[in-house]
Parts: sequence; C-alpha cells; structure tokens
Amino acid sequence: MTTNPTPMIVTFGEMLIDFVPDVAGVSLAESRGFIKAPGGAPANVACAITKLGGKSAFIGKVGDDEFGHMLVDILKKNGVNSEGVCYDPHARTALAFVTLKKNGEREFMFYRNPSADMLLKESELNMGLLKQAKVFHYGSISLISEPCRSAHLTAMKAAREAGILLSYDPNVRLPLWPSSDAARDGIKSIWKDADFIKVSDDEVAFLTEGDPEKEDVGFRGRVPGFSVKAVDTTGAGDAFVGSFLVSVAKDTSIFDKEEKLREALAFANACGAICTTQKGAIPALPSTSDALALVKSKAN
Repeated sequence: MTTNPTPMIVTFGEMLIDFVPDVAGVSLAESRGFIKAPGGAPANVACAITKLGGKSAFIGKVGDDEFGHMLVDILKKNGVNSEGVCYDPHARTALAFVTLKKNGEREFMFYRNPSADMLLKESELNMGLLKQAKVFHYGSISLISEPCRSAHLTAMKAAREAGILLSYDPNVRLPLWPSSDAARDGIKSIWKDADFIKVSDDEVAFLTEGDPEKEDVGFRGRVPGFSVKAVDTTGAGDAFVGSFLVSVAKDTSIFDKEEKLREALAFANACGAICTTQKGAIPALPSTSDALALVKSKAN
C-alpha cells in the first residue's frame, strides 16, 4: 500500500537574529542585556510547520558570517530543508532589536543596510525546490528593495504557473519602508495574487484605512482564540500561519467545508496562543500534542 508523501510547504524571505531584552518591559536603552534569538517571519513559519509534523523548506539569503551559519544550523536542527539558502560573502545577516513592553507587545529597531536577505537575486532562486511545493508562503519585507523584490515576484510567478497555492502574511513593519504610503502600496501591489492572506486587525486598519471590525473591510467569520498568560508575542502569528498551512497542505478542500476550516483555525489559534507563553519565536513553537491539549481543555 502506498501512502501519499507529506506535502511540502516552501517559505520565502528573511531570516535574521532578534535581540530581545533579558528583562520584560524595558526600552532598548534601559536594557542591560539581550537574549539572541533566531527570527524572521518566513523562517519562523518553516520551523512551525516541521514542529507540527509537516514538511517545509526555506528560500532566502544570509550573510556568510557566524550568525548566518548559526541560522542555517537552526533550520537544519528543526528539520527544515535549507537547500534554498544562499550565503552572501559581503553583506551581513540582518539584526533586529525587539523590545517587549509590559503587555508583551513589541517595538522594533532594525540593522539592515543592506543586509544579506535584501540581496537575494533571481538567479539564486532554487526553482527545483520551489516547484516541489504544495504551498508557497511569503511576507512583504522581501518586496521593499531590489534585487530581492524581483526575486520574490519571479518566485511567485513560477509558483502560480506550477499550480502551487500562494500564501501571504504581509507582516507590516513600517520602520523598514521609506514611508507609510510606500508600505501600503508595496504590500497591496501583490494582494490579489495570493490564495489566502493572514492579517492582524492593526494591519487591516492600516492597509484599508478603515475599521477592521466592519465586515466589508475584513473577515466573514470568527473562530475564538484562547486565553493564556502572554510573556512574548513574537512569533505567535507565525505559529498560527504554520499550523494553518499544515492543515491546508494536507487537505485543500477545507476552504469549501466550513466545519473543517473552523477546526483548522481553532487549532491554529491554539498554536499562536501557546507561542506567546515563552520568550522567543522558534523556541516557543508548539507541538501538535501541546496544541491539541489546549483545544481539548477549552472544549471541556
């Protein structure tokens, strides 16, 4: 009896080092020490997928430096295919200093001038790997500057032509864009190409300049979340997306079956919630059993 191979999800974009204050609720200036954590939304999503028993690959570029090699090692340790990662001999791996405010929300300060992830060229895309995907997932940070923007658009086009589903998480990071208008225009420039898009209420408000609670601006249904003691919201959206993509890759018909879609979203909500209960993104990613336990506890 032949079993279907686990479908592959390929993520594309930035992987970087997050420096997080070792004490919550302080500004960057006040912080006396920082914890070094792997970050970058598309890479977090790739790790979230494997943690849940899915199959993923990451395509992007890091510096040929200690941090770049460390990040690729982390991908490998998490079972993510890293054949699509290139090293830049001249540019450094990107760094982000992330402050956690008292409520667990974040503020960012980036070091990318330019960083290796921004310099991925079309010619460096691993098209063979990309075309093995059932789902191709990306953000918007890779749209900010050339040559990465062209590489991103080429990868999207190739995926679309190969019949691969396109997943988009804009992850609005205003400090990285030249202006708010540039961010809005850049993020919306590929809006219609995606099969599904994940956005937060804040992002809906920013992108539409409307009220995210109004039906015509945003969603058409709700699945409740889970109440947990949040320590650090970094990576929560990526845990949610990774979980949802695992469900989609396994069964693309969930978009036509509301009950299945609600189940997948409840599980994804549980994954996002668990991720907030620990510092850092990748170390806090939940396993399937963790998420199922939370869903079950809520149901009882």
